[in-house]
Amino acid sequence: MTPAKQPAQSQSSHAPELRAAARHLGRRRFLTVTGAAAALAFSVNLPAAGAASAAELDAARITDDPFTLGVASGDPQSDSVLLWTRLAPAPYQADSGLPAQRVEVGWELALDERFRRVVRRGTATAHPEFHHTVHVEAGPLPPGQAYFYRFRAGSWISPVGRTRTAPSPYSRVSDLTFGLVSCQKYDEGYYTAYKHLAQEDVDVVFHLGDYLYEYAVNATGGSRAYPAGTLPGLFNRETVTLEDYRLRYALYKSDPDLRAAHAAHPFVVTWDDHETENNYADDTPENSVPPEEFLIRRAAAYRAYWENMPLRRPQLPDGPDLKLYRRLHWGRLAQFDVLDTRQYRSNQAYGDGWQYSGPESEDPSRTLTGDAQERWLVNGWHRSNALWNVVPQQVTFARRYNSTTLPSQVSMDSWDGYPASRDRVLAGAQAAGIENLMVLTGDVHVSYGFDIKRDFDDPRSRTLGTEIVTTSVTSGRDGSEKPSNWDTLMAANPHLKFFNGRRGYAKVSLGRDLARADFKTVSHVTTQGAPLTTAGSFVTEVGEQGLKPA
Repeated sequence: MTPAKQPAQSQSSHAPELRAAARHLGRRRFLTVTGAAAALAFSVNLPAAGAASAAELDAARITDDPFTLGVASGDPQSDSVLLWTRLAPAPYQADSGLPAQRVEVGWELALDERFRRVVRRGTATAHPEFHHTVHVEAGPLPPGQAYFYRFRAGSWISPVGRTRTAPSPYSRVSDLTFGLVSCQKYDEGYYTAYKHLAQEDVDVVFHLGDYLYEYAVNATGGSRAYPAGTLPGLFNRETVTLEDYRLRYALYKSDPDLRAAHAAHPFVVTWDDHETENNYADDTPENSVPPEEFLIRRAAAYRAYWENMPLRRPQLPDGPDLKLYRRLHWGRLAQFDVLDTRQYRSNQAYGDGWQYSGPESEDPSRTLTGDAQERWLVNGWHRSNALWNVVPQQVTFARRYNSTTLPSQVSMDSWDGYPASRDRVLAGAQAAGIENLMVLTGDVHVSYGFDIKRDFDDPRSRTLGTEIVTTSVTSGRDGSEKPSNWDTLMAANPHLKFFNGRRGYAKVSLGRDLARADFKTVSHVTTQGAPLTTAGSFVTEVGEQGLKPA
């Protein structure tokens, strides 16, 4: 989320006839009509029928390294792993340097980095309709095992990645360690945090949104201050079309530190707003374009997101819809309910931004998750047998006053702008008997550690869980240890236990007795080479929630 509003693009690059077709088909539900789906597919250059019709390219004819964007894995399950790569000999070209032909790609999974003990191998097709991306669901595999993987196309072999399967669903796991990252605006700094994260001993990384930003990136890479002309002019425009979004992922994934982190650890990803457009809500865009036109843009953004993220087949989008919320388990130690607080939300109240609460924001019918996702979350808690119930999501969950004088303004883009939605979720957690609740958050470009109170107006009320908010990787540039509002926020929010404004990531360890959160920061990102510092460490105990200094 970026608080400053960016100027709208002067003219959409979607053809007028496509906008007209979408308008006559209605709003988001128009995909229930066969003709509507075909029209939308055409509008973002997607195949209306099967994706196997393209001619085949002999991989031996690929003369330049096609693995320029690295490898990744994601969503570890107890019996399988998801492996990803994308063929792109020329990543800064719209066609990535390949003809519109399918390519057969080999893959291997081994117990050792030198691939002497290969346990699975196979081939997958890189379809041009999916921009030559590959998603392999490799299995069946034993649970709780680390693996190495790689791809082959012709004579080219990809970098080696490391991944793992989750423990068996009913195993009594003793510990889990994971990283938290978010908000990595390419032109506001170097990915130094990822360089350090790649060297951490973590089981998995959760990316909590704003993997890319839609705004133009100039030829010098903004704050990266490259020599003039380093980046081509095609990045110096806002992303609107499918081609725009695909190229922007190529730019971000060309960064060596991001590639290193993906290769080192499996990722579990969810989006916030900038993967599509700043502060959009469901089918309501930030800028003044008709919803039916915005949905064409959303379809392009969601398509490119799935193509470039290590996501499984159930997350394949259907036009402007993609079911991103999903549930993962780490034995009986942890259940992860990954949320999408952007696609189904009511529009932000009072025109967005920091506002005073009132009848509009407090309307009980307002929702941040949508009714179906809210029921899914609460019902999942009722069935959970996990010691820790963890909710990776996007925007600040705990109440956050920006003044010590009441009434105080709150952010309409966070759960504060949807208090009835938050109350229902917390009531659902209590009704399900959830005793060890942890919410994971990104978005705000600072590190926070919150206690989640049943009644935020009463500091003595029961603490229902904790919220770990990770700072940005680069967004906001270097930042500062104590932002200008540090004293005010700490005084106005007694449940706020930690606040730091540097860039970095968080590292969380779950155990059977307690959880530990380490807030990791770097001193600068506008130049390279910053060392890593642990800015704060806290624990919360099983059965007695609340952050305490470690």
